[in-house]
Amino acid sequence: METLLLPFSPRFIVLTICAVVTGLLLGIGIVDHKALKLVVIPICIFGALTLLGIRDLTQKGHAVLRNYPISAHIRFLLEEIRPEMRQYFFESEKDGMPFSRDTRALVYQRAKMVLDKRPFGTQEDVYREGYEWMHHSVAPKPRADEQFRVTVGGPDCAKPYSASVFNISAMSFGALSPNAVRALNAGAKKGGFAHDTGEGGVSPYHRENGGDLIWEIGSGYFGCRNRDGSFNPEEFARVATDDQIKMVELKISQGAKPGHGGVLPAAKVSAEISRIRGVAMDEDCISPATHRAFSTPLEMMAFIGEMRRLSGGKPAGFKLCIGHPWEFLAICKAMLETGIYPDFIVVDGNEGGTGAAPLEFMDHLGMPMREGVSFVHNALVGINARDRIRIGAAGKIATAFDMARAMAIGADWCNSARGFMFSLGCIQSLSCHTDRCPTGVTTQDPTRARALVVPHKIERVYNYHHATLHALAELIAAAGLEHPQQIRPIHFSQRTSITEVRSFAQLYPPLRPGELIDGTSDPRFREAWAMARAESFAAAG
Repeated sequence: METLLLPFSPRFIVLTICAVVTGLLLGIGIVDHKALKLVVIPICIFGALTLLGIRDLTQKGHAVLRNYPISAHIRFLLEEIRPEMRQYFFESEKDGMPFSRDTRALVYQRAKMVLDKRPFGTQEDVYREGYEWMHHSVAPKPRADEQFRVTVGGPDCAKPYSASVFNISAMSFGALSPNAVRALNAGAKKGGFAHDTGEGGVSPYHRENGGDLIWEIGSGYFGCRNRDGSFNPEEFARVATDDQIKMVELKISQGAKPGHGGVLPAAKVSAEISRIRGVAMDEDCISPATHRAFSTPLEMMAFIGEMRRLSGGKPAGFKLCIGHPWEFLAICKAMLETGIYPDFIVVDGNEGGTGAAPLEFMDHLGMPMREGVSFVHNALVGINARDRIRIGAAGKIATAFDMARAMAIGADWCNSARGFMFSLGCIQSLSCHTDRCPTGVTTQDPTRARALVVPHKIERVYNYHHATLHALAELIAAAGLEHPQQIRPIHFSQRTSITEVRSFAQLYPPLRPGELIDGTSDPRFREAWAMARAESFAAAG
């Protein structure tokens, strides 16, 4: 009896209704030929739904469709539009990840040069654990020149670079559309700041408008590789000596997926990407997890010294997300042993990343940017090298407060990827890895990329950079300072509980100059320094 009543149960009633209606309409059409013209479209609709329901009943891939034919498709539809529904109807101003609605709106407003002020007081809960603020002065300074710059290049650098304190972080052509690369580089040209190429090589779109470039070299050595994937020093020198390239950067790891390589399948290696990256069209384009050009800290320092030499004396450095502390300290020991020092180090945090990565890597692997910057800063102080090595910070930086906070714990300049993507029109649809970007920023589909109108977006990239530095100038002036490099940990505080507040000076205690060389008792460094070896990344003992 229960089986006979199943067609009328809530699970199957939609299919039953569609089948019955289809039968009735067919009967009407057969009995009354004049009415057939009126019912033919409803017959097609209900008949198609009936066939869909039968298919749902017989397919084996989705259990919910077998139990709820036709009606279960509503679930999949709602699941498909869930991110948009949350973003447009349910998020508060402080909600939304990885960037809140408020932060995204601020970037859009600054990029368009429209009013970016907020009324009626803060929406932050200033008594929640983790709330942070910057201290102001009762004797504020006049607002300083907004074109804050920092000179990158140590004693061994023949061509130091005067860099803006706010630059475009590494994003490759291939990850970004041609129009996105064009707009970013032209905006950088107009604003006098730098554009990191990412590890995908220097494309014609990077060169088209002549903006300053930081050439990033990854483990695939794209743009300077031999056919077997090894490093080609002659090709590197040919590209690196171009006047448009101001610094060369070795990528050790990145925030979103440290220690993880990548593969661009052969089917996606177009003739253009093949030419730019120096890879064959009929082969997978592989970014290995490790470098082939070196395998020890000593060899890594020698390679960075060679990069500087081959580039004609331009600043040479490396980018990494901090993992095992002893590995970075091994690099520090290699600096001391070889006498070869990088001109800069870019610290990426595990909160960074514009591309796709496994969830476990994205959420739980690598050190967050602030702890990473503090660790690198103190390590360099501890080996008496901080005065010759600049530190860049990357990882979820979009506002002037983000920049000031990173500089307080050791950064000399900041890079932003997603902030500049927002200035191009990115709406955080989280579809970067699908090639279906709705705004033409992260796609290789020319019909989608055309949505990004380069002349308009050039202005927005420039405006965002200019307005953010303007806000930074106002912040540091309010703190009684004249340049971001004067910001110190004592200028920031964090609420650690409802009733307790600690300054950044307490949260990020400094090492003394030379303390690692002399022998430190600091528990953050003591054991890791003992484990570090210049001749190997493996821990001693």
